[in-house]
Amino acid sequence: MGLLALGTALDWPEAKTKAHHVRAWGIKQLLEIWNKAKVKERDAMLWGDEVEYLVVTYSKDDPEVLLSLRQADILAALAEDKSLSKETGAPASPGGTKPLKNDPPPVFHPEFGRFMLEATPGKPWGIEFKELLNVEADMKLRRTIAKAHMLPNEFPITLTTFPRLGSPGVFTEPSYPVSGSKLRSQFVPDEIANPHIRFPTLAANIRSRRGRKVQVNVPVYRDEATPWPWKDPTVNYDLHQWPEDDDVRNGAAPDNFIHMDAMAFGMGSCCLQITFQAKNIIEGRQMYDQLSPLGPILLALTAATPVYKGFLADTDVRWNQISKAVDDRTPEELGEKPLQNDRWRIPKSRYASNSTYISQDPRLRPEYLDPNLVIDNDIKQQLLDGGMDDRLATHFAHLFIRDPIVIFNEDLQELDLTKTDHFENIQSTNWQHMRFKPPPADNSIGWRVEFRPMEIQITDFENAAFAVFMVLITRVILSYNLNFYIPITRVDENMETAHRRDAVLSEKFYFRRNLFSAKSSRGGSGSSTPRNSSRPPTPVGPVEDEYRLMTINEIINGSAYAGTDSSEAEGDDFPGLIPLVESYLDSVNVDVTTRCQLATYLDLIRKRASGELWTAAKWIRHFVQTHPDYHKDSVVSEAVTKDLVGKVIEIGEREVKGEGFKGLGAEVERLLGGFK
Repeated sequence: MGLLALGTALDWPEAKTKAHHVRAWGIKQLLEIWNKAKVKERDAMLWGDEVEYLVVTYSKDDPEVLLSLRQADILAALAEDKSLSKETGAPASPGGTKPLKNDPPPVFHPEFGRFMLEATPGKPWGIEFKELLNVEADMKLRRTIAKAHMLPNEFPITLTTFPRLGSPGVFTEPSYPVSGSKLRSQFVPDEIANPHIRFPTLAANIRSRRGRKVQVNVPVYRDEATPWPWKDPTVNYDLHQWPEDDDVRNGAAPDNFIHMDAMAFGMGSCCLQITFQAKNIIEGRQMYDQLSPLGPILLALTAATPVYKGFLADTDVRWNQISKAVDDRTPEELGEKPLQNDRWRIPKSRYASNSTYISQDPRLRPEYLDPNLVIDNDIKQQLLDGGMDDRLATHFAHLFIRDPIVIFNEDLQELDLTKTDHFENIQSTNWQHMRFKPPPADNSIGWRVEFRPMEIQITDFENAAFAVFMVLITRVILSYNLNFYIPITRVDENMETAHRRDAVLSEKFYFRRNLFSAKSSRGGSGSSTPRNSSRPPTPVGPVEDEYRLMTINEIINGSAYAGTDSSEAEGDDFPGLIPLVESYLDSVNVDVTTRCQLATYLDLIRKRASGELWTAAKWIRHFVQTHPDYHKDSVVSEAVTKDLVGKVIEIGEREVKGEGFKGLGAEVERLLGGFK
């Protein structure tokens, strides 16, 4: 979450009249950035990670575990701690007195939920291999620092969602009655959200623009004793506090779905995000494109969200739930009514998978692009007239079909081309699974690419492993000039597939057959080392022949490791992403100690892909279904939730102390293996 601006936020009826104004100024600011930064070269290859926590109150003696709404107090305590100043440097590493490094200490940020914290390293990471080994220790340090500034019964945990958020009864500390004019939810109070004016205005204006509350419906998991058809027992069909309460009586809560009605159910989720700074815009655009098809694969690999509102869901990941929780499309934009007042039918929420590619790579065939992409042609022409190329102009003209949701009156007085506030108003509320980030107005930072789909993992070891893996994948892509292009619509389909229960093992995903150019094709089709990484010629032939359905095991570990039958693979021997990373590490100078630690991270991911280790979603589902208080009726009770969170806290405390994961039970070893 970036710097939060202050000002007088406009309610939607007034904000709507200013939307075109903000878009027009945003495009002017974008062109100003473009003309300053399009020739920036040789920026440092840096990257950063963002870890998000839920803050819970937990005691073995208390019957309930609750969400703590003390975000502001915790952030204030962190800000007032002089030992965390940049001048002082980083404090001691977890479990010892030796300083982790002489870098600035980690930085903590607010998030949408008052029960959430975001933590980032004090400065960006470099790409030196030894520096990658500091990531896990830094993540542990962040958790340790956060805990030290909380009450004794408060804990920062890395679950994607709180299992009983929105359930009947008490689920927050302090507790508030379920009411409020901003969310107008029948499940959560307005006080659940960060009180900064941006957040309640964002929630209220999404609801107002949409003309009804958001509808977050997740299929319930049907267990042996689950009533069928299943009706969400928490929905009150007789509520008449707000006009929007009619939604449930008009079909907003269908049978066999867990129903949620507020932004908090999506933006109250935690994730792991990685941002890469490229050396120039060309490399940034290449990374954006090539990482895009990997998004659904990493979403499924990091699956960690099988419970909502006290019920087991029949999905494993959070993505679509967040998408629905911020979906501001009107009935006309959704295609429910003929277009009269709106300009387009928009097929996706503003939180969705990418809709286009942006590189000028000659391997990017027109067939990979969505022929039905919705763009603002007037804005595209302005960008073209300003000197931007067609492909990037198309990308931004697509983002700018959206309205700005939060507008501050003070920002409308004068256009300031030394700022990017109007551009970011649109850019930062297009929450796609990849984000292409131009430099700031002062040009002090380079072109960046943000990889957004991964779910947060229970341990810092896992989060570090996935962060490091993504860094190594970018090195492999750029070093070997790999080609992951498939039609963007297939990426959309893969994102949907990633939601299915245990998709990492039970589903197949569209993926490119040959990642190398014709010149760099291997001596044998199964070899993972390209002989020549020169750019290939523009491909020819049917696009459908360039990709096929693969298991995640095959994508990550390769056909040979996955035991894929050659006839099933239609003659293809896919090398696998981890063998490619290992090939890359073999080709560069990495000392033995560093290589061994990197191998540990790769081994975790290899075993997740093969099923030898469980995803967090599978582990949580198993924990619930084998708990003595679970009655095979899809209900996740307070007792189950408390024990689940207690186990997560125990795992985290053991990890920070350096005690490893052995001895925590067979189920924990199914999640984490014997790693230390």
